[in-house]
Amino acid sequence: MKHTISVLVQDEAGVLSRIAGLFARRGFNIESLAVGPAEQMGISRITMVVHGDDSIIEQLTKQLYKLINVLKVQDITETPCVERELMLLKVNANSATRSEILEITQMFRARVVDVAEDSLTLEIVGDPGKSVAIVQVLQKFGLREIARTGKIALTRESGVNTEYLKSVEVKV
Repeated sequence: MKHTISVLVQDEAGVLSRIAGLFARRGFNIESLAVGPAEQMGISRITMVVHGDDSIIEQLTKQLYKLINVLKVQDITETPCVERELMLLKVNANSATRSEILEITQMFRARVVDVAEDSLTLEIVGDPGKSVAIVQVLQKFGLREIARTGKIALTRESGVNTEYLKSVEVKV
């Protein structure tokens, strides 16, 4: 199972290397990794997506707390969260296909950030599922390049689980 782990660390040289080393020594691959300044000066938030069952993730959490500069570790997989990812996607687009690609771009609320004679570069921001979906739809045109950030996530203060809401049938 994929787990999303949020780690608050002191913003000092080598902390990311120590965390990545911890995962590497135990044979775990970090599928997604995003690091940036947190709400407090001198503190960074690391958001990671890793595969493992609950007991393995619990063990990794304990090991992370043993590292210098780690302030807080939270497995937010089952917690209601706002999750986002950024993707840049370069797709083949000639005069015959450009209008269809632009329609798809509008449906996904993506933005065109570069136009060339034979390609379009798109910016897609949203939950990770949105990135996967637009890649599948645009694949038939030919994808030239893809660059994705790691997933970032914050827990919802409201506690509203949007995944649950998506599965509930709305009665009017």
